[in-house]
Amino acid sequence: MHSVGICGTDVHVLTEGSLGQSVLTGPTVSGHEASGTVRQVGEGVTHLAVGDRVAIEPCISCRYCTNCKAGRYYLCPRLKACSIPPVHGLMCRYKVHPADLCYKLPDNVSLEEGALLEPLSVAVHACNRGRDYVDINAKRLEVAQQMGAHVTVHVTSRDSQAMADQVVRALGGHADVTIECSGAEAAVQTGIYATKSGGVMVQVGLGADMITIPLVDAALREVDIRGTFAYPNCYPTALSMVASGQVNVKPLVTHRYSLEQALEAFEVVKRGEGIKVMVKCDKTNV
Repeated sequence: MHSVGICGTDVHVLTEGSLGQSVLTGPTVSGHEASGTVRQVGEGVTHLAVGDRVAIEPCISCRYCTNCKAGRYYLCPRLKACSIPPVHGLMCRYKVHPADLCYKLPDNVSLEEGALLEPLSVAVHACNRGRDYVDINAKRLEVAQQMGAHVTVHVTSRDSQAMADQVVRALGGHADVTIECSGAEAAVQTGIYATKSGGVMVQVGLGADMITIPLVDAALREVDIRGTFAYPNCYPTALSMVASGQVNVKPLVTHRYSLEQALEAFEVVKRGEGIKVMVKCDKTNV
């Protein structure tokens, strides 16, 4: 293993001891945004060789159920997701992982960029679900602007309708597709109000298990609310976007720590500092 990014999901499991129905019952290795270098390959593996640098897709499905056969393998009832209890994650020195879930990185893509393919794939899948940026953290909005966001609105009020009005004014109209990534109740409500009638609201952020939403408003205006989980078949697209230069993920990494400093790294994320915190699992830290 080389680089592992810390996700809000990892922090949630650390602080709450659970994620949805998955409950922490014993020590579990964290981390699911990862890259590494192949040190050994199993029998029959032909697309990878020792020394190859790879991005790692962290969820392992059964490959035999109806959802797997249909290509929706992230809805597999026997899915094993790295770092989601009780499955160990990738924040370690070495990890055995299915070869078909390891994507060889071209020479112009770094291992750190490889680790960022996981969150980028989340975005790719969310856009696919929306078929065609509101945030609660001002620092993240600044980075979004630097990376090309045309309009940003800082959610500072619990009055979701008032915030939606600000979004609509900023956009010059309601959004065709809204992608909510924080999971905060006020932001989810704002997203629904800010979506046009007949539009789509894609829910990416995971917050509290139960929240209040303006369901009647969504129903009467036929706003489709679509869930999204992970990134089925999105890693190749994300890798292509980074390798071709269409997307530059390098500015997202603001902090780097060694594996021995992992707890300190988690504290930085918990305090909301920076954007993406990376833990370097390779002893050479290169």
